[in-house]
Amino acid sequence: MRQITLGSTGITVPQNAFGALPIQRVPMDTAVHILRRAFKGGMTFFDTARAYSDSEEKLGAAFDGMREKIYIATKTMAKTPEEFWKQLDTSLHNLRTDYIDIYQFHCADHCFAPGDGTGMYECMSQAKAQGKIRHIGITAHKLNIAQEAVASGLYETLQFPFSYLSSKKEEALVKSCTEHNMGFIAMKGLAGGLITHSRAAMAYMLQFDNVLPIWGIQRESELLEWLEFMQEEPVLDDELKAFIEAERKELVGDFCRGCGYCMPCPAGIMINQCARMALMLRRAPSQNWLSENMQAEMKKIEGCLECGACRTKCPYGLDTPALLKKNYEDYQKVLAGEVKVQ
Repeated sequence: MRQITLGSTGITVPQNAFGALPIQRVPMDTAVHILRRAFKGGMTFFDTARAYSDSEEKLGAAFDGMREKIYIATKTMAKTPEEFWKQLDTSLHNLRTDYIDIYQFHCADHCFAPGDGTGMYECMSQAKAQGKIRHIGITAHKLNIAQEAVASGLYETLQFPFSYLSSKKEEALVKSCTEHNMGFIAMKGLAGGLITHSRAAMAYMLQFDNVLPIWGIQRESELLEWLEFMQEEPVLDDELKAFIEAERKELVGDFCRGCGYCMPCPAGIMINQCARMALMLRRAPSQNWLSENMQAEMKKIEGCLECGACRTKCPYGLDTPALLKKNYEDYQKVLAGEVKVQ
């Protein structure tokens, strides 16, 4: 597996990294085993966040005593300096380390800058001067925020959703990062579970020599699939190109990525699953989607308050209430036997 360097950070790692959001869903011993297996298989970059419940603690347990052998990126959703320092100290404690390689503003809704009145960028600068963090990064879901962060010259890395379903605008964002010597960390490389062809997903990423994909991993079987590419990189040949083009045609238009930033819903709707149910039934068919529990969750759509809160919070600008209604209609057709799933 080729090595890449994340812009001006000097961090050089295999172009195949570990996204540690999903390990919050498994027991500690399972998570530690998976993380250590990832390192043994060649992964040296691990991305987590303060918001991912106990994910940081699991990384700390897995890599205690071997800190210099890996790179850790984590994130803060703090909006005040007081909360910034509190979250940073908690992250350092959980990760069992005295420094973080890349500390990122998490899901930024605007680009923090020196003198903007928030004091947030000044916190980052001070933490870096103290040696508590080594590099300043930002994560975003909105293209305009990401573009502003790149143009600002204030950040060493950008984390942004990127996959073979991305548009030319997102590909231009990657190019812009290269031009600004800024590392690009690709989240949602599987588009929230809609992409199920790992070879195609990886082959697409390998076209970009400044993109570091962080694959969300929860099971050892998933990890082993990515580790196979450490020994043999997939090639974006004509067959994979044709496959990706067909995928793009099928998924063109607005679709829910399942990020969950629209939650919680005042009507109790599980938006991040319900708003993409039709796609999941088609692309990842399972009888679990038709369970009594899931039927009850889908039925909650009938109680949508039309408050628009989910629409305003969606980082992709989706008309979420309309998506919910459309998915509920499709779901009812499946239940009625008008549409078949495996």
